[in-house]
Amino acid sequence: MANPLLNEKKANEAAAGWAAPTADEMAARSTTIPGSPLTAPPTMVPPISDGPVSTWHAGTFTVGGTATATGVLLVLLVAAAVVGWNQTQAVVNTTGRVGFPGLAFVGMFVGFICAIVVSFKPMLAKVLGPIYALGEGFFLGVISKFYNEAYHGIVLQAIGATLGVFLVMLVLYKTRIIKVTERYKRAVIMAMFGLMAFYLVSFIVNIFSPKTVSFLHNGSGLGIIISIFAAGLASLMLTLDFDLIEKGAKAGWPKGMEWYAATGLLITLVWLYLELLRLFALLNRR
Repeated sequence: MANPLLNEKKANEAAAGWAAPTADEMAARSTTIPGSPLTAPPTMVPPISDGPVSTWHAGTFTVGGTATATGVLLVLLVAAAVVGWNQTQAVVNTTGRVGFPGLAFVGMFVGFICAIVVSFKPMLAKVLGPIYALGEGFFLGVISKFYNEAYHGIVLQAIGATLGVFLVMLVLYKTRIIKVTERYKRAVIMAMFGLMAFYLVSFIVNIFSPKTVSFLHNGSGLGIIISIFAAGLASLMLTLDFDLIEKGAKAGWPKGMEWYAATGLLITLVWLYLELLRLFALLNRR
């Protein structure tokens, strides 16, 4: 699933809407009550408050804080993946193909719901981000177990490739070999939505006529090209994530936005891993 969270306009709106007032702003909102010249000096009355400021506002968004939040989510994802892996009994049919396990739908559905809610309610990311990591982790554990039974060693290849791609894209972004311009963003996002539409149509067609889209699963040249394109697109999406995180730090977003950004980055990494896992499976079917 492509990353629906790290949208710059949406993130700026959330940050602006949930930023706590500064000390100067609080002073400006205060009211001064003149005192009697014979009894007491003027009294400063603080502004009306609804209570203590939420921890969402405490501190400022930083790249390091986002990295820490991402690390926590990755630990939860891996832990849940181990559980999903150990709880799954993989069965490969006579054609050598691995059927999609129904058990994986549970984790996938939980993760999908969390991602949708967080996209509209960023302040819930600190709670729903970990839940997303647990749900998607379980999903990845189940799927990975099935694929590994069909193609031994493919999971380690996909994990290694995901880490490698992440580091390469980070270096390309930091050295500005890849420059994230507005045109670049539009191109990547349009391509992403085009791919999502293609996957959706293929899924619907596959329900009624599986043979029509068999090229997506049988290791044909066209299927491999599409899979390479999807993995490449997920890689480019990482640079958009990096760019938004960097801009958030420069803009001084509230601390709570770190979990919002970390959840969005995790979604991209999950998408990249799944595309690479599928690509290696197609290459093994040739």
